[in-house]
Amino acid sequence: MQKNLENKKNSCTFAPNFKVKGNNNNSSNKNMCMKKKFSSVLTMATMAVVGFSSCASLKPLASENIEAKPQPLELVGGKVPATINVTFPAKWFIKNATVEVTPVLRYEGGEAAGTPYTFQGESVTGNGKVISQNGGNEVLSASFDYVPAMQKSDLYLTFNAKKGSKPVALPDIKIGDGVLSLAALANAKSETPAIAADKFLREQTAAHDADLLFAIQQAELRASELKKAGLADWNKTVKSAEAAPNQSVDIEISAYASPDGGYKLNETLAARREGNTKKYVTAELKKNKVKAPVNAKYTAQDWEGFKQLVEKSNLQDKDLILRVLSMYSDTEQREREIKNISTIYSTLADEILPQLRRSRLTANVKTIGKTDAEISSLAASNPSALNVEELLYAATLKSTPAEKATIYKKVVELFPNEARGYNNLGVAEYSQGNVAAAEAQFKKAANINSSLPEVNLNLGYVALVNGNRAQADQYISKASGAKGLGNAQGLLAILDGNYAKATQSYGSTTSNNAAVAQILAKDYSKASTTLNAVAKPDATTDYLKAVVGARTNTVNQVTTNLKSAVAKDSSLANKAFNDPEFAKYLKDAGFLQAIGK
Repeated sequence: MQKNLENKKNSCTFAPNFKVKGNNNNSSNKNMCMKKKFSSVLTMATMAVVGFSSCASLKPLASENIEAKPQPLELVGGKVPATINVTFPAKWFIKNATVEVTPVLRYEGGEAAGTPYTFQGESVTGNGKVISQNGGNEVLSASFDYVPAMQKSDLYLTFNAKKGSKPVALPDIKIGDGVLSLAALANAKSETPAIAADKFLREQTAAHDADLLFAIQQAELRASELKKAGLADWNKTVKSAEAAPNQSVDIEISAYASPDGGYKLNETLAARREGNTKKYVTAELKKNKVKAPVNAKYTAQDWEGFKQLVEKSNLQDKDLILRVLSMYSDTEQREREIKNISTIYSTLADEILPQLRRSRLTANVKTIGKTDAEISSLAASNPSALNVEELLYAATLKSTPAEKATIYKKVVELFPNEARGYNNLGVAEYSQGNVAAAEAQFKKAANINSSLPEVNLNLGYVALVNGNRAQADQYISKASGAKGLGNAQGLLAILDGNYAKATQSYGSTTSNNAAVAQILAKDYSKASTTLNAVAKPDATTDYLKAVVGARTNTVNQVTTNLKSAVAKDSSLANKAFNDPEFAKYLKDAGFLQAIGK
């Protein structure tokens, strides 16, 4: 019995009916049994290791291992950027794993996926970033093209994971919600396009000149000079101005002596020329029954006139003469130096100096234009009686875009080659929300005068409305000198996310877009001042005031202005309810009441 037990204890288990014969066979059997035992133990150990490795598995990342910034996200330059810090804990990333991580922004009606990032374990051959068993910290950047529905949205990380070739399901992780979309409230449609200004002047003064020339060292008026056609025309102009009901005239007499000769001689000569000329003019005014005032003066030596005539001449050595004038201020020294230039002095004596022995008659005719009432009446009843400047001005006397458009249509009808008419008609259409019609008029203006700065500015606004930023930049870059250019540059800066530059470009402009720039630049005091000064506040004005209230923790400012905004535009109720700007007020009864929720 004991022997049998020992045999069982020290022997292998054999199949039934298997017999072992002889001692040698028993010894051999024992050796075989020991080898089988060792092999079994080794196999079991190997299976244990393999089984342990097979049991290693990817687990969902904890939310505390992920941080997304900013919170909430914010619209910047037409994009919604996000920076995501991901910490892979030690021993989380198994050696044969591959994980593709993708930021996804989900909103009602759609989602937007960012750039996927691929990470891999140490034993994987591939192009992904290797994460060791020690773990690691990685920074993911995402940028989503903005759509309005993103205001209420959720930011997720999604995972496409494999262990070897076997897919591993990992859950999506929410890492943020909502997008601050204040920048979207700034838009080209709310900007004021540029009017090409009229040149109408209520009072215009035109100077009409005539010269009476004298012989050398003489002060008497010559008959040949008094019979000149130019003088007859001058007298006629004076007489007509006196007779016209909307004109007045005054007379100036300036008598001169040429700079050759001594100063005392020339002074006496110039004074006599002044006296004789004034006597003649006074007699002519009396004969024509003109009661115009006469102001007379003389210049002893006309060096300024001399310089001007030399500069305009083709004299061979005129630069030398001009150099003498600049070098010497003493009149006698000047005369001596110029006479020393013997090669040219004779030419000066024949061509330049005779023109300086003169009296100049100037009739300053002031014309008083039509009154506003007269212009408005004619614009309505007989626009062809107005010139282009008066008709363009007539439109500025109207208060509504529709009324202005009516007059501008007359401008393009009566003056089809005037680019300003088409541009200003386009402005009237744009102001009424007819962007396509405005664009057509702006293009007609550009066909006539493509360098008109107002046309380029306005086509830039149209390009922005149509979503063509590159074209807008091209047009606006050619709008130098256009009124309101700073506003266009401010809007472009908002779209670029450069809020400091935008605020600077808008300057003292009081508009919704200017306030948006100031809020985004966190200058809430200036934004409040701007919004309170908007000439025609609308629903957006009130909404922006509410945003300033939310950012400055002024609850009453939030509720009061939201109530006013929703009254003007009911769609702003849902916008406010979903806007992260007001997230902290979602349980506030006053807020909910203000937006009708």
